[in-house]
Amino acid sequence: MSAHPWLTETPWPTRQLPREDLTRRIEHFLATHWMGVLCTTGRNGPIGSPMEFYAEGLVTYLLPQPGSPKVKALQADPRICLAVHAANCGWASVRGAQIFGRAAFIEPGTPDHERAMTVYRWEASSVQLGRPLDRPPQMPLLRIDPDRIVYTEQWLRKDGFGPRQIWHRDPDKRASALQYGH
Repeated sequence: MSAHPWLTETPWPTRQLPREDLTRRIEHFLATHWMGVLCTTGRNGPIGSPMEFYAEGLVTYLLPQPGSPKVKALQADPRICLAVHAANCGWASVRGAQIFGRAAFIEPGTPDHERAMTVYRWEASSVQLGRPLDRPPQMPLLRIDPDRIVYTEQWLRKDGFGPRQIWHRDPDKRASALQYGH
């Protein structure tokens, strides 16, 4: 007997949340987390790098180390996936988001960079790294505008929704439901 009987039901529900509800859940999730794995494709294959990120709505900002393998990979192929997951204590608490899109670098000294650095919380990292606090780091900032987000939340099953929800930039594009279960 499970403490959460809805977890044992198979097949898992596939019903999708209304777009506004899904968008709101993803925005909340991204606003309350700050570490993810940035996945790129390099010359020798996949590269996964743990990265600090900050979000404004569904747009995420990262500050990659200039000249790093991930930066070189993004310059050759801007397709990315940023994978973020919540701490969990079992199936009922599983939550995460995979953000797929194209990376765009925002150069320092531009109005876009200045505005983006108001979203990116650079001060805490600067303190830890012994950098000055009088102005944000003057290095390219990475912006990810999502094309698609795969959001997972097992708790949605309790209300009859699929645990895997797909958000698309194109509001007319609908996710196809997948059957899951054990």
